Amino acid sequence: MRERLAPETRERWGWYLYDWANAPFHTTVVTLFLGPYLTAIAKAASDTRGFVHPFGIPVDARSLWSYTIGVSVAVQVLVLPLVGAVADYGRRKKEALAATAFLGAGATMAMFFLQRGHYLPGGALFVVANVAYGASIVVFNSFLPQIAGPEERDGVSSRGWAFGYLGGGLLLALNLLLYLNASKIGIPEGLAVRLSLGSAGAWWALFTIPTILTLHNRGKARELPPGRSAVAAVVRQLMHTLSEMRRYPETLKFLIAYLLYNDAIQTVIALATQFGSDELKIPVAQLTLTILMVQFVAFFGAMGFGVAAKAIGAKRAIAVSLAIWMAVLVYVYASVKTTAQFFIAAAAIALVLGGSQALSRSLYAQLVPKGQEAEYYGVYGISDKGTSWLCPIIFGLALQFTGSYRLAILSLILFFGAGLLVLLRVNVSKGESEVASVVVENVRHPLI
Repeated sequence: MRERLAPETRERWGWYLYDWANAPFHTTVVTLFLGPYLTAIAKAASDTRGFVHPFGIPVDARSLWSYTIGVSVAVQVLVLPLVGAVADYGRRKKEALAATAFLGAGATMAMFFLQRGHYLPGGALFVVANVAYGASIVVFNSFLPQIAGPEERDGVSSRGWAFGYLGGGLLLALNLLLYLNASKIGIPEGLAVRLSLGSAGAWWALFTIPTILTLHNRGKARELPPGRSAVAAVVRQLMHTLSEMRRYPETLKFLIAYLLYNDAIQTVIALATQFGSDELKIPVAQLTLTILMVQFVAFFGAMGFGVAAKAIGAKRAIAVSLAIWMAVLVYVYASVKTTAQFFIAAAAIALVLGGSQALSRSLYAQLVPKGQEAEYYGVYGISDKGTSWLCPIIFGLALQFTGSYRLAILSLILFFGAGLLVLLRVNVSKGESEVASVVVENVRHPLI
């Protein structure tokens, strides 16, 4: 008879599975299909200068996608910390994860209906899906300190990220088969793209189910203060948390570093296919093969950086990855002009992609006060998986005013450099001592 998995092991596998579930939204939707598709339908609706006019605002059709990302993250800046406060306050993390995941999956499935001229509905659906995605990741990440001890978190986080690359890569491979064989089976290219977008939402919803069935809520819900509504209590708790973060200067420094460099990482991920398609004129089929390669190389990169973190520490491993990121972007700015060169740059990025993000997630877990995980990950989530804030807007403005993708890339290098400089100033040991010295109890943080 097969030995049953221990409860804590089953819960970890359920946690890994959500990385597997949500990854196709990142790969199929954000990274590959939606950017070029939304840009194409915007160009088809543009005037003679190549501009569309959403709400009467003149926008270069090529910049619409980066602006849409920026708008979605501007909403996340307001929503994600509140989601974290709600999850911690009510101790209903599992239910919050289910609600946000299924909302995002539903909006993604609705992208199947986007056709010519629908650039505004397409943008709106992406905003809903990306905000829900980011909110679900806030709650999902907050389980990490609860299911893994300090010595295990780098490995657990890296394995989750690695499984995400496998899940995202598998559906991407299936979508590639559909796209490449669309004419053979008698369907238009646009329909193949829309089927791929919708499939990411269906995959997300389907594989979220076992995650929800496996994870467990912990602790008891806090009682509301007399005469105060749930909404008012949550907002007050969030304001208290943001104010309290000043007591943890090393946590704050790491957050600033992360918001800088990960914003650039997410912008590269989201806009790489647009650069390949619009600047280098690489066919969608070859772009898909490149992104598919990235998923499987990144699996080994994430696992490798997990091993490296044991040898040199998570902070040093992240710093090494950021130096490689900057070197690759310099190469893209100066030299990448062909499909082969684009492929080489993508392979180099894949090696550091998962490691830089997975180790950031686990390192942050060391700097979060116990009992406030979701609230702190709500702030962290402003620039977590699938989200970026300032960089897309700056990239879009640079592209609109200079007309050059390569000049726009320089802004990303600056963000990586600034993030690295701040990261090097973080004292992890001191930060762990700061959060360990404070016992988080409801009686010490009255919501009145």
